[in-house]
Amino acid sequence: MKKLAMSMLTLCSILGVSAQEVVWQKDIRSSTQDFLSQVTTTIDQQYLITGSSIRPDNNQPASDNKKQNNGYDFHLVKLNQQGEEVWEKYFSGKNHDFLSATVNTQEGGFLLAGTSYSGKGLDKKDDSKGGSDFWLIRINEFGDELWQKTIGGTSDEEARAVIQTTDFGFFVAGNVQNNPKGYGSKDVLVVRLDKSGKELSQLILGGKGLDEVEKMIPTKDGGALLGVYSRSGALAGSGKTEAGSSKTINYQPKTSNNFGEGDYWIVKLSKDGKVEWEKNFGGKGDDHVRTLALTSTGYLIGGESRSERSGNKSVGIEEGTDLWLISIDERGEEIWQKSYNFKNRDVLMGMSVIAGKQEDGSGKSKGILLGGYTQAEGRIENDDETFWMLYLDQNGNEQWRKHVKG
Repeated sequence: MKKLAMSMLTLCSILGVSAQEVVWQKDIRSSTQDFLSQVTTTIDQQYLITGSSIRPDNNQPASDNKKQNNGYDFHLVKLNQQGEEVWEKYFSGKNHDFLSATVNTQEGGFLLAGTSYSGKGLDKKDDSKGGSDFWLIRINEFGDELWQKTIGGTSDEEARAVIQTTDFGFFVAGNVQNNPKGYGSKDVLVVRLDKSGKELSQLILGGKGLDEVEKMIPTKDGGALLGVYSRSGALAGSGKTEAGSSKTINYQPKTSNNFGEGDYWIVKLSKDGKVEWEKNFGGKGDDHVRTLALTSTGYLIGGESRSERSGNKSVGIEEGTDLWLISIDERGEEIWQKSYNFKNRDVLMGMSVIAGKQEDGSGKSKGILLGGYTQAEGRIENDDETFWMLYLDQNGNEQWRKHVKG
């Protein structure tokens, strides 16, 4: 793929879903393969497109030591409401740097969170901590840097999600691989920062095997909800704490067992970054959580399933991989679960809860908009990927579906 494509799911979420029409679409072209990570709505109702690209040679910055970047950079493009480019920015290290997540801050501007394989040089101001690290950059609404932070240890860390908390600080979530003080082959790492980027605490979560965080959302009480793809069993024993002069590191083993090969592992954190509760959802097969959303009654969990009815999965599959949605309350107890099928391998890319006022004046969830694609098993067909949108009511009942052709 040699372009960044604007997400129609985001546009439909912002503009409403009744018309089911594409307002506009935009291709951001380059001469290399680009990776789109997120589309964020700005305070002035414009759009920030973020991802990773190899910068063209004619757009490379000059360097005192003549060593330029030879890998992927953080790549940002701001568009106005008509899809016209307002500005474009790159943030570069000397090796590969991948931008994973962006959050629109309450004060204006953004926090960028990605994974860096670079040491100090070019735009990167800190040395590598060892292996890959979290690289965080706080920018204003014009794309100018306000501060940056490199977080990591001797293991490999990769950033996956970032949110702002009610006290204007941040949670950054990712994964740490083969941590000598961790639990499995890959654990979850959550870092809590104040509004200036000062590191306050770390939390390491894990079971016996592999655990990968896929999504994190802020909760109403100032905490966070994590969606983790878990291939781990539970571990005996309690957590431990390492108190340092500048930050505290908390280790928390997984206490819920898997039902199958891979499960949805949902973890609720307090505003202080401590585990309040955790839940496993899955069948005997492989179930992969992709995204989370806040609802008027709690939370919505979305992903893909290859499991028949088993474990605590009460719906089956039709063909290949189906979408599997679970609605839970604020304590993690199930309200309902539903399955949806587009044939072959269905992949969920995004989910938005559409808010609306009811007749009694209360603000409740009006509906749910899903976006993703269906891929032919084995990739043997000419048109082996079909993009789609699916709209549900607040109880998960299908209202309409639409296929999108490029």
